Amino acid sequence: MIKRIVAAGTLSLTALATAPAAAAAPAAAVRPAAPSLAQARTPVTAYVVNFASGTVTPIHTATNTTGKPIKVGSDPGAIAITPNGSTAYVADQSGKVIPIRLATNTAGKAIRVGGSLLGALAITPNGKTAYVPDIGASTVTPIRLATNTPGRAIRVGSFPFEVAITPNGKTTYALDLGGVTPISTATNRAGKQIAVAGDTEVLAITPNSKTVYVVSHNGTVTPIATATGRRGKVIRVGVNPVAIAITPNGKTVYVVNSGSNTVTPISTATGRPGKPINVGINPEAIAITPNGQTVYVANLDSNTVTPISTATNRAGKPIKVGSHPDAIAITP
Repeated sequence: MIKRIVAAGTLSLTALATAPAAAAAPAAAVRPAAPSLAQARTPVTAYVVNFASGTVTPIHTATNTTGKPIKVGSDPGAIAITPNGSTAYVADQSGKVIPIRLATNTAGKAIRVGGSLLGALAITPNGKTAYVPDIGASTVTPIRLATNTPGRAIRVGSFPFEVAITPNGKTTYALDLGGVTPISTATNRAGKQIAVAGDTEVLAITPNSKTVYVVSHNGTVTPIATATGRRGKVIRVGVNPVAIAITPNGKTVYVVNSGSNTVTPISTATGRPGKPINVGINPEAIAITPNGQTVYVANLDSNTVTPISTATNRAGKPIKVGSHPDAIAITP
């Protein structure tokens, strides 16, 4: 629900409590570990956050069937899964992050982060640190995942509502109302903000860590070179785009357009958008399977998830889930 609230322009941007002051160890920039034999044999599962239900619904992607909903906070709005697939972390608008042990699909003790409105979090490729934006406090808080303890809040731009981390683990990008702010994961220090026009919405980073794609409310996508911070040519997509994901091979960017109930594919080689793909009503979130074969789109007002084949860019049969699904993540 977090990204939808921001996108709709109805977010009450009031001052919230600051994050705890305990320091967290910086995350080292390392290559993600190869999956274990046990991971390779484990079925891939998508986890969908249902804002109105206060639950997370697991979807078995092999059969597109749902499991028992997992009760989390009162207003969950975002989710991220550790690279080893052992734990999911759910950001709740009560100012807490709830860990879920995926082996048993049980929620653990909540982690108190800051104010009452947290944005979309991200986890470093080495699985050591989660970065959680606090919208009201205009900060990003690192959480040491070995102990589930929050570190010192990092000041960024106005009202940050989402973060993304480069696959090489070196930089966290915090998205706020005026652009993106790079944060060094080695020092947890913020750099100079890169301005982006059009009321920013969401962002994603290519697997080679070279380009950040920033989606704006005005129906555009702006590519930014991570090496220089320079903006590229703006790409036109659908009405009110609210979510974005990039295929593991880095060839295609998929942008969810909530206002036109479509998904727009973009070729990273040419920067050109393809034919829009029709999905459910008010699509809100997107995730792609690790093999890059299927895109899953959560439709807020249909209470469904739409699978899309990346080979054909055709939508499959919708999957019924909980009330108002607004976030989705897939196990490695």
